[in-house]
Amino acid sequence: MPRPILVLGTHNQKKQAEIAALLEALPAEFRSLRDFPDPLNVDETGTTFQENARLKATQQARHLKHWVLAEDSGLAVDALKGAPGVYSARFAGPDATDEQNNQLLIEKLQGIPWQKRDAHYVCHVCLADPQGNVRAENQDICRGRIREAPAGTGGFGYDPYFELREYHHTFAELGGLVKKQLSHRARAIRGMLPALQRLMTSGEWSVS
Repeated sequence: MPRPILVLGTHNQKKQAEIAALLEALPAEFRSLRDFPDPLNVDETGTTFQENARLKATQQARHLKHWVLAEDSGLAVDALKGAPGVYSARFAGPDATDEQNNQLLIEKLQGIPWQKRDAHYVCHVCLADPQGNVRAENQDICRGRIREAPAGTGGFGYDPYFELREYHHTFAELGGLVKKQLSHRARAIRGMLPALQRLMTSGEWSVS
């Protein structure tokens, strides 16, 4: 019997691998947007992580005619009044690289003392069925602080600067195993597992 297909709504290979690892207990075949010839380029016009995650999940699901799990995540820095927030991936511009985004972040935090560099990662996850209906969603966070200098070579995005206070290391230093347990994405997706398992075993999930 074919396994249920779940499309992970991302083009980012590192993010795809991270999400698939978190969902490995599911009896599903995982695909990404790179496995389809014509995925949508969804405009992230929402003002919250929830709104953007819903846009990406529902529009891609209707277009691809598959169940789609999409997420929107980013960094919120207290000293910057929650910025970069939903603009985390394009903080330094529409086609900004991780390095450019990190450089701008550190520039904006110049002169801010360590004890006032609190920040948190946010992740909102949304599951849509092939008709574009939201069937489950969850949001979670991971708290830390922003370092003045990068450390570590793992992860992506702001990970080299984001330090978990209780570990005194950045996500980029701690690596995948720790991130799989503690990250905002890990926490948000773990909260989705019961709903995903229920839907996949209920007979509602199309395997075509």
